[in-house]
Parts: sequence; structure tokens; C-alpha cells
Amino acid sequence: MMEYHPPLGDRSTLRLDFNENTVACSPKVREVLGRISAGSLTRYPERAPVEAIVATHLGLAAEQVALTNGVDEAIHVLFEAFLEAGDELLLPVPTYTMYEVYSSATDARVVAVQADDDLKFPFENLLDAITPRTKIIAIANPNSPAGSVATRAQLVEIATRAPHAVVLVDEAYFHFHNETVMDLISVIPNLMLARTFSKAYGLAGLRLGLLAGPVELMQWVRRVLSPYSVNSMALACLPPALEDTAYLDWYVSEVLAARGEFEAALDAAQVRRWPSHANFVLVEIGARHKEFTRLMSARGVLVRDRSSDPGCDGRVRITIGTREQMRLAIAALNEVMATLRAEGEAQ
Repeated sequence: MMEYHPPLGDRSTLRLDFNENTVACSPKVREVLGRISAGSLTRYPERAPVEAIVATHLGLAAEQVALTNGVDEAIHVLFEAFLEAGDELLLPVPTYTMYEVYSSATDARVVAVQADDDLKFPFENLLDAITPRTKIIAIANPNSPAGSVATRAQLVEIATRAPHAVVLVDEAYFHFHNETVMDLISVIPNLMLARTFSKAYGLAGLRLGLLAGPVELMQWVRRVLSPYSVNSMALACLPPALEDTAYLDWYVSEVLAARGEFEAALDAAQVRRWPSHANFVLVEIGARHKEFTRLMSARGVLVRDRSSDPGCDGRVRITIGTREQMRLAIAALNEVMATLRAEGEAQ
């Protein structure tokens, strides 16, 4: 089984490395946290009432939704429910590392479909890779680390061409793209969808995600899902987070405005970037990507070297925060790039 060790450490500076909310959760969530009693923590958590609230929020039936301990657990239980030795997991790459990590526990075979250098969704090649052994097709939409997307029509075509497989659409970055296939869950029998509350909602520390799908598929998922994996504090905080649409709208609009400013600054600095539909931008640094990451950290800005991802050698992913935060990041990036270019010219 594969292991994954995130590059964590001192993250007290500007966190542009893990695509989290860079400000805070909703003030309404903080109010609820302050009212949680010591006695309430003595009881086992009950997820069903909150799942019903989430289902209503999404326009689904409660039986179509399961809350999970982060989107990671959603992926894990889905793979445990539907993958066996000899099955194939179809993955467009580069993509989220944990798909391959969790599939390795099932002894299924990963079939990776490499994107071209533009890192656009490899639609035609993915269709060609479908076989009778394909049991799950996992598509992050938008995808990391590039922020590329598959269209709604492409996702429908994939599900149609692989009726024997579960098609998982991971919409972790939905709020920054604002396009979804959630409405198709009741229409397409092999379509499932995952989301997280770690990004726009700012609840990464509470570990909250969800898996949604047709009732027939969710019944199998619930056989694998632990009944107490989502803790009481997370369950208490989710309803007010959903209710505070004003805060969510503010944060998303701030990130989108900051992304536009940051992309313009990258263009002005002649740093190659990939078009992004998420709260991050992938940039081309080249052979000195490790030094770039180190020098940015020394200036108080954490970024994520993605050079180990397939087809991403020399590339670094930078999370988008607020406009104020990204102006600090732009200043640091310009300093670092000037240093690297001057050293390159001197050699």
C-alpha cells in the first residue's frame, strides 16, 4: 500500500500551499463553537439530522447524501465499496494524490491517462482507456494541480460510455468554478459526486466532506462508512456554515478577484501559468523549483512544489488568498524571480 506524507511543518506564515481558506471560517461558525458544552462532547455524534439539512441545501434526498471525515474518507469508502483485485481505476493525471493511495489498499490496478503539456482534461484518451475491467473513473473537477476542467457534456459522455463503472466527480473546488453535475445524480445511475468543506468554507480543521449519489450506490457505501467518523463539533458547525451565504459569497468573490490580479502579475513577470478555474494557479519555474519554493518561504510565503506529479517537473502551485495577501505574494515572487534570473545570468 502506498504512503502519503504531506509536507507540513511551521505554517504560521502566509499559507499558499494547501489550497485552504486563507482567512477564517464564517463568524456564525465561531459563535456555535463558543456555545458547545462540555457535556455535549460526551455523546457519540449523530450525522443523520445534519445529512438531512445538507441534502435539502443541495436539492437531494437524505438517502442520497453521506457526510464524511473530509473528502478523503469519501474517496476511501467509495473505493473500498466498489474496487477489488483485478479491477481498474481510471485516472486522468496529474491529479489528487489520494486517489492512487486509497486504491492501492484494494489491489485494483490504476490506469493513468496522462494529460498533454497544456494539462487540459484528456477527454478522448480517457474514453479510449475504458475497458470492461474499469470499475471507477475518478475525475477532480476542477482538477489539481492545474485548475483545468472537464465540461458537463464530457462528464455525461464518460458516464454513458462506461455504464458498468462508477464515475466519481470530485467537486472540491466547486465554489470557484460554479459549475456542477449535482443535478444529474438522480438522472445518471452510475454518477457520484464528492465535495469538501475545507476550501471555501474554511473548515479544514474539522474534517468535513460529503459523498452524494443514487440511493442504490449509496447503500453500498454506507456498509463501509463508519457511523461515527464525523465528530460532533463538525456536525454542529456545518449548518451555520451553510446558512452564512453572505460570508461564502464574499470569500469566493475575493479569491476570484485576487486570482485575476495575480495572473496579470504573473504575465507581467513573464512567468508561464496554466489557466485555472480554482483557488490556485500552477506556474512554470523550471530546474530551480526547489530553490524558488525555499526562497518564497524565507519571505514568509508558503507555496507547493508539484514537480513530483506526472508531467509537472519544474512546476509550482500557488494558492490564491485575498487581494491583500496576494499582493504580498506578488512582491515576494518578483523578488525571488529577479534573484534567480540574476544568478542564472551570472553563471
